[in-house]
Amino acid sequence: MTEGRAVANRDPRRVRAGEATMIADIERLVCCESPSDDLAAVARSAEVVAEVGARLLGAEAERVVIGGRTHVRWRFGAEPRVLLLGHHDTVWPIGSLETHPFQVRDGVLRGPGCFDMKAGLVMAFHALAALDDLDGVTLLVTGDEEPGSPSSRELIESEARRCAAALVLEAAGPGGALKTERKGVSRYEVLVRGKAAHAGLEPERGVNATVEAAHQIMAVVELGDPALGTTVTPTRLEAGTTANTVPAAARFEVDVRVREAAEQHRVHAAMEALRPVLPGGGVEVRGGPNRPPLPAAASRDLFERARRLADGLGIGPLASVAVGGASDGNFTAGVGTPTLDGLGAVGGGAHADDEHLFVAELPKRTRLLTSLVAELLAAEGCPSGRTGPRRPVLSDHLRDGTGWNHGRRD
Repeated sequence: MTEGRAVANRDPRRVRAGEATMIADIERLVCCESPSDDLAAVARSAEVVAEVGARLLGAEAERVVIGGRTHVRWRFGAEPRVLLLGHHDTVWPIGSLETHPFQVRDGVLRGPGCFDMKAGLVMAFHALAALDDLDGVTLLVTGDEEPGSPSSRELIESEARRCAAALVLEAAGPGGALKTERKGVSRYEVLVRGKAAHAGLEPERGVNATVEAAHQIMAVVELGDPALGTTVTPTRLEAGTTANTVPAAARFEVDVRVREAAEQHRVHAAMEALRPVLPGGGVEVRGGPNRPPLPAAASRDLFERARRLADGLGIGPLASVAVGGASDGNFTAGVGTPTLDGLGAVGGGAHADDEHLFVAELPKRTRLLTSLVAELLAAEGCPSGRTGPRRPVLSDHLRDGTGWNHGRRD
């Protein structure tokens, strides 16, 4: 067995014990509800994340508060090489546990935010706890990923620029596939100005903002390019005041997804170039790119490492998938850091009533993450210019095939 790789034969009793500990940690995180828009709830969740992480990693976390949002960070060593990235906020409002209680039944774990992505955080803690040397590792857990990372983007990009690789603990794709390509995202709000008039007595004196919005929507739809995977989708629309009044104002929102940065720039320029069609009308466009694309090239080498390691661990073959949804991995790839996403839980139903994960996959994917981090830390070269191999030490727990370390690190 090569250095940095876990053995495939495992003691079933130790696996079950480790699985039970992971479930308990996931339960603790899930039962501390953390909707993104509730800053107090996110702050409470950050404390729980910090406590669970400190127990397993033997190191206190740094709380980073930006704009009232609480992020949690661990840095090990002076020369960062590998960034592990996740988030602890969810889309689920306070009280969701009453209708979607945490439960484990027939090997399936359920609960709001379990799949997206609190289980991924627990996997990261347990994977790192199986390494005796974390020198070079940074673990960043943000608190505002779901609304687009408004306060944490610069923090994420700064950490990523210092590292040779970024591993994102977002949930896996269908069948456990790793996410090797994500579309970039742009979001816009188009404000349309018209002029009110009585719809029955003198509609000709008005400028119909609904009609102007219709012209603009049709122009926006034409910006998509299916051949390149570019989608430009008008979404929410509002217009008018009463049924007998020519609308003086309208607004609609636009969701843009692109595979290529050049497409993101093209669509942005076209959106900013929108002009009114009706005489006397007005159009104002707000917004722009939110996340750059995560191209396949940014993940290719890391996926090949992970695929090889999975085969060696007896948990392969690994599949890859390209997805339309974005994550904070778009930011790490956007600054040029090789990025592999979807390393978290295997399951489904993100943001939905049937959110769930498969318990049996937790130890397998955690062993894979441990081995991948170990191999990356052992690789030659780093952005800071130092060359030569590193020797991360796998703990006895991982060497003897159990792969679990539930106590504090010495």
